[in-house]
Amino acid sequence: MMGATWRSRLSGVRFSIVVACYDQEAFVRRAVESALGQAYLSKEIIVVDDCSSDGTGDVLQSFGESIILSRLPRNIGAVAARNHGASLATGEYLVFLDGDDVLMPWALEVYGCLVAARHPKFLFGQCVIFRGELPVVKSGDLPHDIQFVEYSHFFAKDRPCVFNTSTFVVERSIFWSVGGWSPEIFYQDIQDLVTKLGISGNIILLLAPDTVWYRMHSTNAVSKVLPFVDGIYVLLGKAKAGLYPGGKDRWAERSAWFGGLIFYWTKTALRAGHYRAAFLLLVSGWWMILLGIVRRGKAWLVGRKPVEAISLEREPLPRVLQGAYDAARKIGRS
Repeated sequence: MMGATWRSRLSGVRFSIVVACYDQEAFVRRAVESALGQAYLSKEIIVVDDCSSDGTGDVLQSFGESIILSRLPRNIGAVAARNHGASLATGEYLVFLDGDDVLMPWALEVYGCLVAARHPKFLFGQCVIFRGELPVVKSGDLPHDIQFVEYSHFFAKDRPCVFNTSTFVVERSIFWSVGGWSPEIFYQDIQDLVTKLGISGNIILLLAPDTVWYRMHSTNAVSKVLPFVDGIYVLLGKAKAGLYPGGKDRWAERSAWFGGLIFYWTKTALRAGHYRAAFLLLVSGWWMILLGIVRRGKAWLVGRKPVEAISLEREPLPRVLQGAYDAARKIGRS
């Protein structure tokens, strides 16, 4: 492990950015540079190399003591690697970043404003999907305000949300109170974690600005439909066994949440031509889909919780964001 001396000088860290990677030599430099380029000062960057067999380790070594690097002696998988990185963290909040994704230059500033204003147990940012070259940040892209919705807990959410590891920010103490990521679940891992956190306290859905560039490439796990369908059954099995907080008191809210997942993956399986898998999933969860529809209908009738806004038009934030913008332009040209 590197960076112990640098880390020992830190105190009162707000954000620990945890980057877990495996054989991502082509992408990981951009991910780490985007974390280092965040102008928000109260941060640490922890990178876990999950025993890569390509040049990933050499790329990470080049960052020296600017990062906390842990190179694992054997491959333990992405989920366990994230937990390992989180175990090294000292920050109040954990920011997870996959090794092939990139933080936008203002991401931590946005998260920091939300944390200071509302102290959420966890929040979801917004991502922009891209292929090929990293988009170039233009001066007009700098955000001027933050738009978000706050809920008393996750199951109170009344609008859809894109679930992405790299847009997930969670209070470290709450994360460990539910055991962190479940090592046995890779497909539907983020869905499992937010279900465990479902009644942990207030959450925020960030609507604007976007905070992450999500890279699509040939090895993205999300392109593997059937493992994600199988992952739904794992979640349902855990719920049936009473392994999620809330028990019977939260069964309707939890089932409506699962209904949304079942509906999405049924549609996705149909589009991919997996008709039998889609049919079986629909048969097993049709009643949960109905609960989800009822929940959506109620939100439509009574109205969704209103969107709130926090202005970014104040010093020294514009100057700080400009510095992050300059760093992002450098990353985009490298």
